[in-house]
Amino acid sequence: MPHFTCKLDQRGKCIRPVWRHTVGSGHAVLALRADWREQMTRTRADLGVGYVRFHGILSDDMGTLLIERDASLYSFANADQIFDFLLGIGMRPFVELSFMPSALASGQTTVFSYKANVTPPSDLRKWSTLIRKLVAHWVDRYGVEEVRQWFFEVWNEPNLSAFWTGTQADYFDLYGSTAHAIKGVDGELRVGGPATANDAWIGEFLEHCEKHHQPVDFVSTHHYPTDALGKPGDDTEQQLAAAHRDILRERTEEACRAAGDKPVYYTEWSSSSNPFFHRHDEPYAAAFVVKNMLDVADLVHGYSFWTFSDIFSENYFSSVPFHGGFGLQTIHGIAKPAYRALQILKDVGAERLQMDGSHATVDSWVQRDEHGGVTVLLTNHAFPRHAIRTQEVTVTLSGRPATSRLTVERVDDGHCNAKQAWKDMGSPEYPDGTQLAALARASELVREPLGSSAHDGAFDIRLTLPPHSIVAVRFQTAPGAR
Repeated sequence: MPHFTCKLDQRGKCIRPVWRHTVGSGHAVLALRADWREQMTRTRADLGVGYVRFHGILSDDMGTLLIERDASLYSFANADQIFDFLLGIGMRPFVELSFMPSALASGQTTVFSYKANVTPPSDLRKWSTLIRKLVAHWVDRYGVEEVRQWFFEVWNEPNLSAFWTGTQADYFDLYGSTAHAIKGVDGELRVGGPATANDAWIGEFLEHCEKHHQPVDFVSTHHYPTDALGKPGDDTEQQLAAAHRDILRERTEEACRAAGDKPVYYTEWSSSSNPFFHRHDEPYAAAFVVKNMLDVADLVHGYSFWTFSDIFSENYFSSVPFHGGFGLQTIHGIAKPAYRALQILKDVGAERLQMDGSHATVDSWVQRDEHGGVTVLLTNHAFPRHAIRTQEVTVTLSGRPATSRLTVERVDDGHCNAKQAWKDMGSPEYPDGTQLAALARASELVREPLGSSAHDGAFDIRLTLPPHSIVAVRFQTAPGAR
């Protein structure tokens, strides 16, 4: 039986609430939709997230640049509408500068159903002019103090041929041109890269920037537990079966070492890189999210989950409510278990207390907020085809706790599991209003009272954790317990 202990009168270690920093979306034009905006407004309120990142702010469907009769026609109206909305709900953009406007493209290679051009610019000077005009426009519109709080990330995954047909050297040239254009508007605007998949190029990127005096304010990269695992043709379950449970923590440590003193932002990650993976919709993903968010919170400055919604159309727009999409919510705004996981984390404090004890599949953390409120978090999680079973867990807490207000929240097969409710109603592809209301109720996060047993100046909490589950116990410590 797993047993964990914690002394509540200790001083803990400050960590960053990386779960509230940034969340991913699909591509920019989706942010003009009313349902996207409704879901993002709810995400801001429920999860407290501060930034959103998406592809394609420069793509042709945003109408950013057109060249006609050798004249450059700039239109930033659609981008402005999106950023006006985000600022209006208390959010900001984590600006991914992509993809190539056809008017500047050196080729015709595209990616995704919305045909994003992934070729280098035919003329770096014209690209630089576009970036300078766009960023200067935002500074004029929103004020320099506001835009200094944004992040500008150059491109998306240039180490993958699907997203960049140029070489590494071509990307470094693109980065340098972009960074200098941004800093030419205001030297305190934040720019970074290399925005790579699989934690790649960080050392080479920083070495190049130092050698060529190119400004870098932060390092950004992406990873998934399926990166570089398995063989071509393996299914996602096979790839995950080849991973070990701390793989993302280890790779984050390596990325941070390569970044040196630069802050690291993961601007894309999830439980797999498969856009149609059934476990994205299940409690498995929720336990994965909590474990990995808390595992890296002492290392990185942001850890942006991909994505906040299944309003997403890289391949096609699926009408099936639970089709394994990346989103934290379905297309109808029904919260998946992973959404509830991040909702639990929203109010978790940033002071981590030392927790003693270990187990093969159960992880535990104790976090304290600035008001003395304590949250005990536990997950029971393993990758597919790894051994896991229900665990009866005991947590012993000492240090003058007041136990009268203990509450518990759960995410597991029987809690916050809207997909199971959908299956129970026959898996309707087009649920009606009554069915959607039932799914919303099934997805709700419930806070319930929890008992404990006191002994010798401490008390025990006993909890049952099914496979792929989360338990969050919250209470207030006694005055002066710190």
